[in-house]
Amino acid sequence: MENKVLAIVDGREIKESDIYSLMQNLGQQAAHFRSPQGQKQLLNEIIAQELLYSEALEKEFDKEENFVTVLEQMKKSLLMQYAANKFMSSVSVSDEEVQKYFEENKAMFIQPKTVAASHILVDSEEEALNILDEIEHGLDFSDAARKYSRCPSKDSGGVLGEFSQGKMVPEFDQAVFSMEAGEISKPVQTQFGYHIIKVDKVNEEKESSFEEVKDEAKNQCLFYKQQKAYIEKQEELMKKYSVTIVE
Repeated sequence: MENKVLAIVDGREIKESDIYSLMQNLGQQAAHFRSPQGQKQLLNEIIAQELLYSEALEKEFDKEENFVTVLEQMKKSLLMQYAANKFMSSVSVSDEEVQKYFEENKAMFIQPKTVAASHILVDSEEEALNILDEIEHGLDFSDAARKYSRCPSKDSGGVLGEFSQGKMVPEFDQAVFSMEAGEISKPVQTQFGYHIIKVDKVNEEKESSFEEVKDEAKNQCLFYKQQKAYIEKQEELMKKYSVTIVE
């Protein structure tokens, strides 16, 4: 793909790739500069920076004591970070190590109990009891949610999806995780109002297979191996270079 030259400032080329690099640094704000006008703004900004760079060179700012001090500090910081990243990237784990780590730490990979539920949210207990009476006399729960609930989930028949314990407010959480699949609750009061809860499905806590969590296990195994290697590296360097702690 052609990397088109967009401008030349004091003999230095500004290319399309420079615009793309700047956009990447902008993160979410980059969306504001995708239009031709936005691209022009970014080009003007890069040109302005290049002009300042030219002036800085002309006035020999790079030789000033303050600049040299800051440069050395940045160089030291970058070099330390580079050395640390280089060391960490040298540590790897084999499939056998990952498998062993999983077998020794199965408790860490247990899938918690989850519930799939729906609800109807109203303002009063009396209203909730009346709706329950209609449901007991044949009104479908999802139809009742669409008709009476003031929660945005009413549009999908009150469906809340699947969630684990601790994701809902305490009163709702306690009620829903004490219910069985297919069960409909009595009115449950929370800070939001009165809920009628229907449990659609219960997935009990279970152990994960290695294949289900292989990537997660690999990342954790690698992390702990890197930490161990880092500590060992520190101990090695402490013996190699002099360290004096002044109290």
